[in-house]
Amino acid sequence: MTHILAIDQGTTSTRAILFGADMVPVASAQEEFEQHFPQSGWVEHDAMDLWTSTAATCRGAIEKAGIKAEDIAALGITNQRETTVLWDRTNGKPLHRAIVWQDRRTSALCHALKEAGHEAVVTERTGLLLDPYFSGTKLKWLLDNVEGARARAEAGELAFGTVDSWLIWNLTGGKAHVTDATNAARTMLYDIRKGRWSQTMCDMLDIPMSVLPEVKDCAADFGMVRADLFGREIPILGVAGDQQAATVGQACFKPGMLKSTYGTGCFALLNTGDEPVTSNNRLLTTIAYQLDGKPTYALEGSIFIAGAVVQWLRDGLKIIREAKETQPLADSADAGQDVIIVPAFTGLGAPYWNAECRGAVYGLTRGSGPAELAKAALESVGFQTRDLLEAMHADWCGAEETALRVDGGMSGSDWAMQFLSDILGAPVDRPHVLETTALGAAWLAGQRAGLYPGLEEFAATWALERKFTPEMDTQTRGTRYARWGRAVQATLSV
Repeated sequence: MTHILAIDQGTTSTRAILFGADMVPVASAQEEFEQHFPQSGWVEHDAMDLWTSTAATCRGAIEKAGIKAEDIAALGITNQRETTVLWDRTNGKPLHRAIVWQDRRTSALCHALKEAGHEAVVTERTGLLLDPYFSGTKLKWLLDNVEGARARAEAGELAFGTVDSWLIWNLTGGKAHVTDATNAARTMLYDIRKGRWSQTMCDMLDIPMSVLPEVKDCAADFGMVRADLFGREIPILGVAGDQQAATVGQACFKPGMLKSTYGTGCFALLNTGDEPVTSNNRLLTTIAYQLDGKPTYALEGSIFIAGAVVQWLRDGLKIIREAKETQPLADSADAGQDVIIVPAFTGLGAPYWNAECRGAVYGLTRGSGPAELAKAALESVGFQTRDLLEAMHADWCGAEETALRVDGGMSGSDWAMQFLSDILGAPVDRPHVLETTALGAAWLAGQRAGLYPGLEEFAATWALERKFTPEMDTQTRGTRYARWGRAVQATLSV
């Protein structure tokens, strides 16, 4: 058994990647699935699409690699977080489409809970804020709005899970209803300090605890893949939410280490060690990973729209056909124009946490065109990242001297990463392996299986591909960031 199969179930596609004994990818398969937008601000997935694409890509990767199931030592899972599934324990059928992390339908509920003074309790127990982003209010919505769901949940007939739990249920033929500590920490139902589901939070949101999965370490025995799927039973030994898996894959194991992943959204996690750090700047306190029963905590800043702003240029405005076209367009933009896009398409995340505001474009002239919009789109990601890092520096002194490790699709853009370094005024490190999310899941499973090295040896394998250093002068950096700040405030005030 010389391979690890990693499932990376994302917001717009599912991938399966086979890693060899040297932790290098051997083969992969990817499948996109449909996005559903039933109302403004609502985002859904067909939960069966998540499952069937997972099974198909796993088979595809195994076939491409030319190996058999007998060659696979273990399976690891990483997944889009907060996306909420509710299903029937008897037949395994979802009661409703999965409600995606981007969905804002519970904004009014979150506002009402804030007005009632509950946010301090939410933050103290869960490290989170009262926002539609998290799973708890989505689950409450399902129980309240799907006919018969609440009564059936209270009778023990239903199971709730984030995407990892849903996939494990299907992989094991309904034998395992489990999750890991990182995914549990994103539900708004889990006490991150006590390491258990919070009765206080379940009571607040009227959630029967019988629907909740068992919580395990990130490297643990999550069940066996049923033999008929891939040819033999395979143990599931590693699970982590996608941003935590990337933190592991980037080997950010020491306090002060920071990674930022650029996918559909952007998520920066700062390792703060054994003790949870409470933010005074509306960042999230979360679990970075949990091994041997011991959680390691992080401060997290979440940007809802990063790579999705490039998708908007492609699918909404139709000014590009492929994401890679943004870089030459940005290079050709008129340097005399300073167009700013505030991509609040589904509200603004950290450190603003405003679910109601919507996107805006500032600084347009008659000469503004595709090049200027492409440049502004890429720059918006750098500006938002600086917002996160400014908040982290204010919250925790250990953040002052940290280097930023980047990954995800947009990190492959030299233009975007150079601007990121410029606007931060700090180095940005891009590793050789950009598949850090899948690598993190693979390492968790592989070290549990005895195939991969321990934590310190794994950290030593991290290798730099390119270091970006600031080229922008201090005055320009300050002027441009101040203008971004004014644009954000104008957007928030509409």
